[in-house]
Amino acid sequence: MLFNLKKFIGGLLMPLPALLLLMGLALLLLWFTRWQKSSKAILTLSWLFLLLFSLQPVADRLLRPIEAEYPTYRGNDPVNYIVVLGGGYTFNPDWAPSSNLLGNSLPRVTEGVRLYLAHPGAKLVFTGGKGARTLSSAETAARVAESLGVPRSDILLLDRPRDTEQEAAQVARLAGQQPFILVTSANHLPRAMRFFEAKGLHPIPAPANQLAIVSPLNIWDRVMPSAMFLGHSERAWYETLGSLWQRLKGADGAD
Repeated sequence: MLFNLKKFIGGLLMPLPALLLLMGLALLLLWFTRWQKSSKAILTLSWLFLLLFSLQPVADRLLRPIEAEYPTYRGNDPVNYIVVLGGGYTFNPDWAPSSNLLGNSLPRVTEGVRLYLAHPGAKLVFTGGKGARTLSSAETAARVAESLGVPRSDILLLDRPRDTEQEAAQVARLAGQQPFILVTSANHLPRAMRFFEAKGLHPIPAPANQLAIVSPLNIWDRVMPSAMFLGHSERAWYETLGSLWQRLKGADGAD
């Protein structure tokens, strides 16, 4: 119950729902009250922030400092485990396996497979419990890895955790004090590292799914509002809120 409540409240605090709620409030004030100036100000500011958060220069400026904390992992540290954190998913047996991994999940899995191929003998560990689906996030990711050629015998599942704090606790039971590679989205990795290090673990950071663009773009990509770049702003805001909550709890928080 608390987990679902946390997700619901966190969702409402994201840029798009929050700004739409403010716009709705402004329209109610505009149509049904005498607070015309206040409603116009709220509506104007909400529209302006929605526009700014949808522009590439603004969105990626917000996201880039979070993603830049850890570089892409290209080392060859001897490890027994490559841990890939769970993310968004669904399950439709009629789809291609990779289509069941949503948003940040597929890049995490493909980076995990890349590192698995570079570390012969390591086990590929997928985390993530069940949502409102028949399979867990971990099992869905494992099936994608199998479809890419990873033997099932080299895959381990931790399919009970529902957030990053619980994932860290489960990995602690598996890996103990030995180092392991930790794969998650670049924007989530700084917060994830704090969770795992708070458990006394020794993760080697391996970011995936970098989003903030630093290479040259066409001018129209930079000046036209885009749902994709609004998503970048959302990730920056989500991780900022998550980090604040984590610090308030003293390195214990939830994804």
